[in-house]
Amino acid sequence: GVCTALLVASAVMLALVLIPHVGLKVNGARRWLGLGPVRFQPSEFAKLALVVWLAHWLAKEKRRIDRFGRGFAVPMGVVGCLLMLVLAEPDFGSTALLASVSIAMMFIAGVRLRFLVPTVLTGAGGFIGLMVHNPERSRRLLAFLDLEKYKQGAGYQVWQAILAFGSGGFNGLGLGNSRQKMFYLPEAHTDFIFPIVGEELGLVGTVGILLAFALLIACAVIISLRASDLYGQYLGFGIALLIAMQALINIGVVTAWLPTKGLPLPFISFGGSNLVLRMAAVGVLLNIF
Repeated sequence: GVCTALLVASAVMLALVLIPHVGLKVNGARRWLGLGPVRFQPSEFAKLALVVWLAHWLAKEKRRIDRFGRGFAVPMGVVGCLLMLVLAEPDFGSTALLASVSIAMMFIAGVRLRFLVPTVLTGAGGFIGLMVHNPERSRRLLAFLDLEKYKQGAGYQVWQAILAFGSGGFNGLGLGNSRQKMFYLPEAHTDFIFPIVGEELGLVGTVGILLAFALLIACAVIISLRASDLYGQYLGFGIALLIAMQALINIGVVTAWLPTKGLPLPFISFGGSNLVLRMAAVGVLLNIF
């Protein structure tokens, strides 16, 4: 009941975001709901709500998990509906993240590969098609393939991020001494905060953050393995996947290993919705323990 209520609430908020004059439009995307001076991003709530519901469903249907209907069609249908709402904002990064986490959770639960593999291939093909036919996404894809050629255009942000890492070197310029954040690197406080860490704290600081994420994920996996029931196991793994994949995508983007996507770095990027919901996820993990 509670799991379904959370999922329904997240779907309603995602739908409200798409309504003109209700959802706030920033940089061409409707991703926020406003309540006075406070802005809230429903997609962040939807990430945790989907993991909670999916873990509950997969645990409840464990005996029928190898069947097409209850084991695959129902959960994939729910996931697909939520993904369509997020994609409509548009938010390609969160869509890719939610799809990846959902498929991984279903695989861990034992859903048959003959159902999952065609779905992954079809979804990936459709996703690439949407990116290619979206002018902005196409430019970002071209910049990813040849960053130096597009460093003054679509690849400007990633190029400046690479310069920040190079400027920081091994020890960094010192806390607060970044030059790239002074209007050279766009979104330096949100999606591209990791290069600023690299510039100010150097390789030591960036490796420290990577080790902190690795330790957090390792703890989440241990908690999951020690959970007393299947629901706790799947929920723990889902939260571990959610945090790990979001961090991996963000770091992959700012280091030019992945095409540019608008995903913040968990716990570090500026943004209340992201921070509050990731802290809530950690609280759920501690409750499992």
